[in-house]
Amino acid sequence: QVQLVESGGLLVQAGDSLRLSCAASGRTLNSYSLGWFRQAPLKERELVATISRSGVRTDYPDTVKGRFTISRDNAKNTVYLQMNSLKPGDTAVYYCAARTGAYTSFRVSEYDYWGQGTQVTVSS
Repeated sequence: QVQLVESGGLLVQAGDSLRLSCAASGRTLNSYSLGWFRQAPLKERELVATISRSGVRTDYPDTVKGRFTISRDNAKNTVYLQMNSLKPGDTAVYYCAARTGAYTSFRVSEYDYWGQGTQVTVSS
């Protein structure tokens, strides 16, 4: 079993950049494909970035494509989410998640392990 802990959430202004980190313990992350999700009040949890187990493939929804970048450092057992050109609509709790599988996935139900989340607030 793997434990995930997110960090880096802040209150920022529109147009700013922010990098989130997710550190793993218990098992090495190189056994998992990974994802970053977010959930705003009264909205469903949605994927914002996913990376394959090998790190070769990444996928993003259109809402963040070109602004967000997911990366992984297996040596540090950490996954990152670089967020640029932030908008007020990006305000949410951000979660990292791991799934036992090689490929990327957009589906919440396919992820086995979750962190506790970190708050990102973007002011206009």
